[in-house]
Amino acid sequence: NPIPEDSVPSTVAAVINVRDRDSGDNGKVSCNIDGDLPFRLEPSSEKTYKLIIANTLDREKVSAYNITITARDRGSPALSSRAALVLEVSDVNDN
Repeated sequence: NPIPEDSVPSTVAAVINVRDRDSGDNGKVSCNIDGDLPFRLEPSSEKTYKLIIANTLDREKVSAYNITITARDRGSPALSSRAALVLEVSDVNDN
């Protein structure tokens, strides 16, 4: 679903679930967003992250964001995986 451009910072835009079948430290995963985007990731639980709006959005400038999230485990060697999502911004001041 599109996110309205007048969403205030700290609004949760998505919830991301991560899973690693290893046990112990090898099964612990950290996630981050690639690039300079107006979003941030915050851990919600051991296997869940919230994608949060960090700055104001303006649909006239950017109508959609391509967000790449990288998940990395604590194994040795560390393994990683990427997932991409598209977040559309809806216009609130056009009729």
